[in-house]
Amino acid sequence: MQEQTLQLEQQAKLKEYEAAIEQLKNEQIRVQAEERRKTLSEETKQHQARAQYQDKLARQRYDEQMRQQQLANEENLRKQEESVQKQEAMRRATVEREMELRHKNEMLRVEAEARARAKAERENADIIREQIRLKAAEHRQTVLESLKTAGMLFGEGFRAFVTDWDKVTATCFLERLYTSDGYLWCTMPLFQWHALTHLVIYIDPMPSLWKVAGLTLLAVGVYSAKNATAVAGRYIEARLGKPSLVRETSRITVLEALKHPIKVGKRLTSKAQDALEGVVLSPQLEARVRDIAIATRNTKKNKSLYRNILMYGPPGTGKTLFAKKLAVHSGMDYAIMTGGDVAPMGREGVTAIHKLFDWANTSRRGLLLFVDEADAFLRKRATEKISEDLRATLNAFLHRTGQHSNKFMLVLASNQPEQFDWAINDRIDEMVNFDLPQLEERERLVRMYFDRHVLKPATEGKQRLKLAQFDYGKKCSEIARLTEGMSGREISQLAVAWQAAAYASEDGVLTEAMIDARVADAVQQHRQKMEWLKAEGTEASKEGIRTPLLPFPKGTPV
Repeated sequence: MQEQTLQLEQQAKLKEYEAAIEQLKNEQIRVQAEERRKTLSEETKQHQARAQYQDKLARQRYDEQMRQQQLANEENLRKQEESVQKQEAMRRATVEREMELRHKNEMLRVEAEARARAKAERENADIIREQIRLKAAEHRQTVLESLKTAGMLFGEGFRAFVTDWDKVTATCFLERLYTSDGYLWCTMPLFQWHALTHLVIYIDPMPSLWKVAGLTLLAVGVYSAKNATAVAGRYIEARLGKPSLVRETSRITVLEALKHPIKVGKRLTSKAQDALEGVVLSPQLEARVRDIAIATRNTKKNKSLYRNILMYGPPGTGKTLFAKKLAVHSGMDYAIMTGGDVAPMGREGVTAIHKLFDWANTSRRGLLLFVDEADAFLRKRATEKISEDLRATLNAFLHRTGQHSNKFMLVLASNQPEQFDWAINDRIDEMVNFDLPQLEERERLVRMYFDRHVLKPATEGKQRLKLAQFDYGKKCSEIARLTEGMSGREISQLAVAWQAAAYASEDGVLTEAMIDARVADAVQQHRQKMEWLKAEGTEASKEGIRTPLLPFPKGTPV
């Protein structure tokens, strides 16, 4: 019994030992698997680190190559400039030397001619004096003979006149002689021509009918020619001329086609462009104006009636630019006029408005008439103090825009739309608010104008402009944050200021410090403008005058 118990215990221990061995094997397998996984992970990390390091080295090599290439380009450009300067100096020296030699030769020639002329005059002095004496004698004899002949003719004529009593009587009285055939002959003296001259007038007291008919036809012809000339002149002016109110137009005239045939040919063969190319707007506004562009293009294709649009907002937000792009995109001509040109015309304003719309109605492609600063003459007639001439001009404008047209599309732009006459508001089909650009739009504008005015001139190599090494993208984002409240025009002017700063420098290199300085100046100027606007609004509110509700940008001192 004890032996069986021992055997059972031994068997149990053996099983436990086998189980422990099996567990140890499993643990070894798990440890090996874990070690293998760690090894693979470490190898992966090593591969990634090696790849990143190789990529970094490649980027550094590329940057170094670009830097070396830029240095080489700058060196080549410097050598070319030096070569051009040397050639220019040599050419200038050659021209100066040539002019100096030519001047010396001219002086020598003049001196030789003067010496030869003086020598000849000295040698021929006696002959010259004799010639002068003979010429003077001949001239004296000719004058004396002329006076003698004239005196004799006058004396004989006067003697014959005073001795003939009939001639004396005829010079003092008007003589009427009636002939037997019923015709009247009259003689009238003409003292101012000659004492013996008479004007004879033949008068027919009984004119015939064909003479009367001829005179009538002559009068009708003169009247018809006069009026036909005026009508033809107005027709030619409406078809070919440009109205005085139009400041800028893409419509081709005969004179322009004759002056610039190549330019006109390119314009005629050019394809339609995107209406928003080069125009940076917010996504919501961009979608809306794109719908307007598509609708306008389809309206022109279907020859339907155009819709009138009002674009309002602060200055420099892209209203005029979008109007031009809209016309080009739709395949129409555009004409730009400003409201400030209407008031100074006075009484001629009504005629100018009618000529403008007559000219617009003759466009075969359709005309987009853009009226900038429209509030300058489309003011309220009831409350505003406007002159009678301006009131008549406004009435003429309302008369010509009372109905939609398939010939022209009216686009008004204003910073003060609340000053429009109510009849003008009634003629507007859609109003679009062009607001100041936000951060995203400002960054797009900064990058676009930086590329246009700085990067392209620096890379083309045709202009004296170089760009220092710094992070351009980061700098554009920083400028977009600093220019809060600025319009697109102000950002464009800022980019032009960067270009001007580079041109003004000695080496023509635009550095980051120069860009920061111009940005600081632009921000300060913008704040000053906002302070002036605030002061103007305060004074107007004290006097009870309504001012345009222009939004103050965030961060502007008020």
